[in-house]
Order: sequence, then C-alpha cells, then structure tokens
Amino acid sequence: MISVIGLVVLIVMVFGGFALTGGNIEVVLHALPHEMLIIGGAAAGATLVATDIRGIKGIAGGLAAIVKGPKFKKADYSAAIYLTARLMKLFRNDGAVAVEPHIEDPKSSSIFAEYPQFLKEPVFLHLLTDSIRLLVVSTGTLSPHAVEEVIEQAIETHHVAALKPVERLQTMSDALPALGIVAAVLGVIKTMASIDKPPAILGGMIGSALVGTFLGVLLSYGIIGPCATRLKAVIDQDGEIYQVIRRVIVASLKGQPQPLVIEAARTAIGPDNQPSFAEIFDGLRAAR
Repeated sequence: MISVIGLVVLIVMVFGGFALTGGNIEVVLHALPHEMLIIGGAAAGATLVATDIRGIKGIAGGLAAIVKGPKFKKADYSAAIYLTARLMKLFRNDGAVAVEPHIEDPKSSSIFAEYPQFLKEPVFLHLLTDSIRLLVVSTGTLSPHAVEEVIEQAIETHHVAALKPVERLQTMSDALPALGIVAAVLGVIKTMASIDKPPAILGGMIGSALVGTFLGVLLSYGIIGPCATRLKAVIDQDGEIYQVIRRVIVASLKGQPQPLVIEAARTAIGPDNQPSFAEIFDGLRAAR
C-alpha cells in the first residue's frame, strides 16, 4: 500500500508542481496518451521479444507483490522455526521411520496441520521436506557441512529464479529513456513536416514532442526503476524464511542444544520480523 501512496505522491508533485509554476498542463495532457502509446507499446513489445509467457506472468506477479508487500509475516517466521525444529527433534529422537510419514504426505501430517499456512507455499514445503528426506534416505552419518551446501544451493537456485522479474523490470527501466527519445524524435519529424505552420502551432507541436522525452525519463526513474528496487526488497525479505530451515536443520545435525538451534534460526531473520528468544523458546516448549 505504501508503494501506491508513493506513486500518487510522485504524480501529484510532478504534474502539480509543473502546473503551479505556470506550465500549461493541457499541452502535457493532450500529448500524454499518444506518447504513452508509443513508449508503453515499444516497452511492452521489447519485453515480449526478450522473454516468454512465464516471464510475463512473473512480471505481473512481481507487480502484485509490490502492492501486497512480503507474503511472510512475523508470525510465519516463528511458525517456521517451530515446524522445522519439531520435525528435526522427531528425527533425532525417534529416527527416520517416525518422521518419514510427515514429510512424504504433509497434508495428512498432524504436525503440518498446526502450521497450515505452509501447505500453500510450495517452495517452502519442498525445501523443508526434501531437505529432511535427504536425511531419511541416506545411510550412515551425513556431514552437516555437506547437507548445508545442498540446502544453500537449493535456496540460491530459487532466489536467482525469483529475481528474474526484477531483472526484467530493471531492463525495461534502463530502456525507457531511450524509448522516450524515440517518441520525441517522431514528434520532431511530425513538426518538421509542418514547418510552414504559424509559430504558435509549431511551438505546441515541439512541446508535445518533448513530452516523449519527459515521459520516458519519468517512467524510468520515477516508476519502473523504484518498482524493481521495491520488488527486490520484497523477494529478499521473503527469502529469509528459507534460511530459517537451513539453520535449524544444520544446527540440529551438529547436535547443538535447543537454545543454540533457536538462536541460529532467529539470527537469520531481519529485525522487522525477528521474534524474541523467549517467545520461540516458550513456543517450542508449548508445542511438545
């Protein structure tokens, strides 16, 4: 929501400031639809050339994420610690046979049933179950370092894929000033074809042409660029919850006492969503 407010402030300040300083806003508004058609159409076409349908869906989903913000809230981070710690405790205390039904069919698991929000998150669910499944199917003692490397690689692969819409938005942002120049040049060509017109008409046509340059720069640095930055921040913040899984599993494999497991998981979470040590410790005791 704050992103929408920021967009409204930007538009009001730019166009309102122009009008307050004596600018003829009618010239801008008259040229705006045509210039937007050229610049926006060119940007959309270039994006279609550069990506596929999955990429287009990713951009649409990314724009929705900008408005909604991070999907994981503070309570979800605490729940992620509880869930992963309980599964690892079951694995350590009762063995692979006890934990296997929970990871093979999470929807029928009594433990997962207490944290239903994660059943709707396939990336989280697969990372958690696949990581513990690795422990279940392995023979002998697994190296915690080797397990950590595998989980880190899985997280990195997902994160790189999740950032693709950011890259596409940033590429679009970089291209928009040049596309604005394209629109402006077309306006100049149109003006030169009417060179015999009176100065007042030529002035209006030149002004309309310059709206293309203005619009390209505004869209790039005022809207699309900040959207890419915001989307990256949202994706990075949501990615912290996967580090919780990694740290709980690795610390448990190392045989660390529960307080260290908790602290290892908590410190992977940013300050905005980080629960207190007492909150997690008491929550785990209550979940036994």
